[in-house]
Amino acid sequence: MQVTKHDWTEEEIAAIYNKPFLDLVYEAASIHRANHDYNEVQVSSLISIKTGGCPEDCSYCPQAARYHTDLEVEPLMKLGEVVNAAVRAKEGGASRLCMGAAWREVRDNRDFDRVIDMVKAVNEMDMEVCCTLGMLTENQAQRLADAGLYAYNHNIDTSEDDYKRIITTRNYDDRLSTIKNVRKAKLTVCSGGIIGLGETVEDRVSMLKTLSNMPKHPESVPINALVPVKGTPLENQPRVPIWDMVRMIATARIVMPNSVVRLSAGRNEMSTLEQAFCFMAGTSSIFAGDKLLTTPNPAFVDDMAMFELLGLKTRAAFKNGRPENTRKEEEIA
Repeated sequence: MQVTKHDWTEEEIAAIYNKPFLDLVYEAASIHRANHDYNEVQVSSLISIKTGGCPEDCSYCPQAARYHTDLEVEPLMKLGEVVNAAVRAKEGGASRLCMGAAWREVRDNRDFDRVIDMVKAVNEMDMEVCCTLGMLTENQAQRLADAGLYAYNHNIDTSEDDYKRIITTRNYDDRLSTIKNVRKAKLTVCSGGIIGLGETVEDRVSMLKTLSNMPKHPESVPINALVPVKGTPLENQPRVPIWDMVRMIATARIVMPNSVVRLSAGRNEMSTLEQAFCFMAGTSSIFAGDKLLTTPNPAFVDDMAMFELLGLKTRAAFKNGRPENTRKEEEIA
């Protein structure tokens, strides 16, 4: 098995990223097979529980209030709507439900109380529950953990040097502080980034260095390809070449051998053959369902057909065990 390192240098990661393509994929596939059930893929579903109106200025995001996109602002979903979405996702093959709210940060108010109720309800369905709600304090992270949250998503998006070009309403340390608060609450961390923002290869390498040199690697590492949205500053960015996506996935797999690497945004534009390369290079999770927050995504039925074609199987929830905080009340009693 691959030795897990937390002291990668940019030179080491760059050397991996720039390897001849087939050598890189072969190495990543070998590490993937040594550390994971290579044909098992976790299917996650991501829903937007509160859409639009965000005060942030993330250049890629249609939910920012300051950009003129076709997105309609929607209030926080009702508990019953979230439960119904979770039921549909589970029936479609998902073992994790991720709930995203277009907030800059979590506030201690009635909306957060409602999110806590959503977490409790989905946890009772034997699904892993993940939230992405913006920045949060240690106390808020603990409240989510106590409610049964399994994972918290907080992407670092790009390199520290490139970050201020993409977002000015918060800084890189804000991102890292939230991840530290998530760790203090003993939640699993979901953190990755986006390529296709106009970043350099050096930025990609630096982003992977930040993730792989954390004291504990994120349990889940989403690799997103930018989906340009009209009305955002990055609306004219060209599509990311599939070879770049495969390189990022393969490099992430090599430097974080035990993490789940998730093929996330941008998959709707990929053919089955292109996705097969990603699975070969170490992808062990996808988002399924017709929407990824606010952008199009392949439907469950299409993904299940692809799984059958490629000989893939879905991963059950809590494959690595159910943490104490996610146990249902009758299990604790």
